[in-house]
Amino acid sequence: MTEDEQIAQIKDWWQRNGKPLLTGGVLALALVFGWKGWQEYQSTQAQTASLTYQQLLETSLTAEGKPDIAKVAELAGKLKSEHAGSHYAQYAALFVAKVAVESGKLDDAAAELKALIDKPVDATVAELARQRLARVLAAQGKVEDGLKLLDGEAGKAWLASREELKGDLLVQLGRTDDAHAAYQKAKQALADDAAVGGLQMKLDDLAKGDA
Repeated sequence: MTEDEQIAQIKDWWQRNGKPLLTGGVLALALVFGWKGWQEYQSTQAQTASLTYQQLLETSLTAEGKPDIAKVAELAGKLKSEHAGSHYAQYAALFVAKVAVESGKLDDAAAELKALIDKPVDATVAELARQRLARVLAAQGKVEDGLKLLDGEAGKAWLASREELKGDLLVQLGRTDDAHAAYQKAKQALADDAAVGGLQMKLDDLAKGDA
């Protein structure tokens, strides 16, 4: 094969394959740099959300020890709008619910917690919201509704706190036998080295009431 024929063959190959290869290379580079850009964006977003959440927690650092309600609403709203569905936004909602309870606004607290239960970012947020909503409902006089929230299986890490909460609500309803059983289940679910003082006091109080 002459040199001209080889050059012609290379040109022919390039016309058939060069453009797709070049396009593929450009796309590969775009993906690499796009992925790096996305990672940098995500990192920046996480840092911004973290800073805003820290500012939210710091609203409680007042001389009176009470958070600035307007500031809480502003920062929580920012997290929910700019970082919707993130851990920071959902923990902000838990904080807002806590502030609402402390302010006596139980309906507002319940609304925040219900939204979290509907679309939790993870199992921890779901269980925290569930247990706190059960307490809020009980404080509103809806003890039975609170108990219903605690039906079903709880993760091993949450079994003790959920059963203890069940016991508390059952005591409110005057169902002392069921409350005793729930407290016992909570005690059994605790780790061997866990403090059981408060739980044991509840069991002892029930025993005194039966005496």
